[in-house]
Amino acid sequence: MSSTVVPVAYQGNTSASVADWLNKGDNAWQLVAATVVGLQSVPGLVVLYGGVVKKKWAVNSAFMALYAFAAVWICWVTWAYNMSFGEKLLPIWGKARPALNQGLLVGRAALPATVHHRADGSVETAMVEPFYPMATVVYFQCVFAAITLILVAGSLLGRMSFLAWMIFVPLWLTFSYTVGAFSLWGGGFLFHWGVIDYCGGYVIHVSAGIAGFTAAYWVGPRAQKDRERFPPNNILFTLTGAGLLWMGWAGFNGGGPYAANSVASMAVLNTNICTAMSLIVWTCLDVVFFKKPSVVGAVQGMITGLVCITPGAGVVQGWAAVVMGVLAGSIPWYTMMILHKRSKILQRVDDTLGVFHTHGVAGLLGGLLTGLFAEPTLCNLFLPVADSKGAFYGGSGGAQFGKQIVGGLFVVGWNVVVTSLICLAINLVVPLRMPDEKLEVGDDAVHGEEAYALWGDGEMYDVTKHGSDETAGRTPAAVTPV
Repeated sequence: MSSTVVPVAYQGNTSASVADWLNKGDNAWQLVAATVVGLQSVPGLVVLYGGVVKKKWAVNSAFMALYAFAAVWICWVTWAYNMSFGEKLLPIWGKARPALNQGLLVGRAALPATVHHRADGSVETAMVEPFYPMATVVYFQCVFAAITLILVAGSLLGRMSFLAWMIFVPLWLTFSYTVGAFSLWGGGFLFHWGVIDYCGGYVIHVSAGIAGFTAAYWVGPRAQKDRERFPPNNILFTLTGAGLLWMGWAGFNGGGPYAANSVASMAVLNTNICTAMSLIVWTCLDVVFFKKPSVVGAVQGMITGLVCITPGAGVVQGWAAVVMGVLAGSIPWYTMMILHKRSKILQRVDDTLGVFHTHGVAGLLGGLLTGLFAEPTLCNLFLPVADSKGAFYGGSGGAQFGKQIVGGLFVVGWNVVVTSLICLAINLVVPLRMPDEKLEVGDDAVHGEEAYALWGDGEMYDVTKHGSDETAGRTPAAVTPV
């Protein structure tokens, strides 16, 4: 074929910025996918957290999410990316080094530890090498790491010291997240053993759910009156954040194959099927048992559906996504709405937004169901270990289910131990929990800022600090009798 037949945009020698290996379509999709995942966090979860909590904690909750997003970025490019996806140091860790050099970032992306060998030493699956620059992969994986820390924050809202949170974020990213990411995605021992975690059911959601629950134990509970009554201050904000979360999941699971291919299409479709079914089931259960459909409950059901499908989004069939949606809307509903109220252990830990249930339980459920429903043809399109399949398809599928159990237990165990050690270490330097006087007031005491220009609900108005209409030179507003 002559060069005149090839579109100019795809002729490798058109400019120095276009390499022969660059697939512009894949690169564009991956950048879009990364950006919409970023939008899930900022403004998605920032708005959701700000709206779903009690009014006096709206600013603090939103700010915890915003800070985590920024802090992860700097840690990620300085050392954490290569600990997660770089050259192998240990079976659970890559070598820490910066991802800031232009020679690395504009070169072709490569995950060096992902080349998979057979038992005889021959190569079974080549190293993961997407057809775009390394900078794109660094960006894509960074927003995944960032949203994980923001999910952890959901368990700690309404009482964790902001200074302690500032310390917690880089420590947990370094010693917990990077281990799960390398072990399951970057070429670690679970990756090569064949544990399936398509796009973060274990790496992100089980990690966040278990770490959040563990940290909540060490931080301690909210003020008693906040535990007893913690109404959302703005349900419409909560729905706005939830909508960004749902739509952003197209990038979350659609970007998993590192290409704009058929697996990405399947993953996006399955994501929406499972999520819709989970939301409907959760809402129906609310109606049957509590006689009212709850908007916040529907958001919880939406989240459990998104989480449950994530470990298998690109490797299960559409009918399996429906089944996973039914279970995602019912099992976490039971653990959160029924079991939690009956369990002394669960009651002892103040998990503010129920992240243990919506992410920990739902993520583990999704990983196990992937071990049942992973379809052989789809697995061969995506996984490094040939002939992988779920137990539903017979043969070696039973072993796959066992691998999913072991993988989930590793993530759970690592996060319980490491999160506990991090919290204990931080507590030696600064208290993990705010003092009671700040817990009584909320945002005004912690940040000197408030979400709304309204007084009440525990906020402290200090005339010497805030002034008055007269001292500020304003005419007091007329008050209309009610």
